Amino acid sequence: MDQLAIADRRQLRRKLGFWRLVSIALILLAGIAAYIYASAGETGAFSRPHIARVNISGIIQDDRELLERLDRIAENNAVKALVVTITSPGGTTYGGEVLFKAIRKVAEKKPVVADIRTLAASAGYMIALAGDRIIAGETSITGSIGVLFQYPQIKTLMDKVGVSLEEIKSSPLKAEPSPFHPPSDDAKAVIQAMIDDSFDWFVDVVADRRKMPRDEARQLADGRIFTGRQALKLKLVDELGGEVEIRAFLSGRKVAKELDIVEWKAPGSSFPFGLGATASGWLKSLGYEAFPLLENLEKIGREKLFLDGLVSVWQVGSD
Repeated sequence: MDQLAIADRRQLRRKLGFWRLVSIALILLAGIAAYIYASAGETGAFSRPHIARVNISGIIQDDRELLERLDRIAENNAVKALVVTITSPGGTTYGGEVLFKAIRKVAEKKPVVADIRTLAASAGYMIALAGDRIIAGETSITGSIGVLFQYPQIKTLMDKVGVSLEEIKSSPLKAEPSPFHPPSDDAKAVIQAMIDDSFDWFVDVVADRRKMPRDEARQLADGRIFTGRQALKLKLVDELGGEVEIRAFLSGRKVAKELDIVEWKAPGSSFPFGLGATASGWLKSLGYEAFPLLENLEKIGREKLFLDGLVSVWQVGSD
């Protein structure tokens, strides 16, 4: 190949590289513009009188961002009411406690409806108790009032593989219970006392919020789950239904029926509108395979689940 042909090919490659970069810049600028436009629309919606909706789903933990969001809802005069939509099997007892208190703080200033969807059990039901009105579906699952503490026990496995663990402790109850040996009676008693104390708090909340004698609340707090229809009979929820019933209740609290329900979402940690995946695909089509991290743009912000401490969660199949 002569020198002229080589020079032409190099020039062609430079041009191709230039237009690839221009394409990438245009994609990013379009994404930024779309994000700014959507953000401006949301800001306008939040400034007009409306009913706020917060969705709580999955395992409940100590979620600082959600607590801050609820605080902003409480302080926003444009928010005339709050609908807390719950689909959760529960989570940490502390996570449920702080969310319960945050929602009650909102309820001090504006009406709050707890909207139980498919499942609101354990700490999920604890959160629902914060509502001025609890509305569930006829076949929703709720209840499972209780507290749980679990830890693994791997001593048998260690014995089989010939591994042992020696420890020196400042006192017999330090780091108990341990997965490396069965707990002593004293260790079991300490954990049981801690569970009982948290459980008593949960039962007191049920009795107070549902306006029932504590003995009656205690009888319902044996870990059972209930359908919405059963929960209504047992006075654990106020009404069966959905948005129509939510609107009717809020109307009785002088919240205009024509107000929009605006969802207050957590700030997105990935590119808006699925642009992460789109950008990744475009870059691949342009030949930029040297950026493998771009394949994971839509996964930014996803966290692994760790439950630590006392939990209040409904576990299918557990004894």
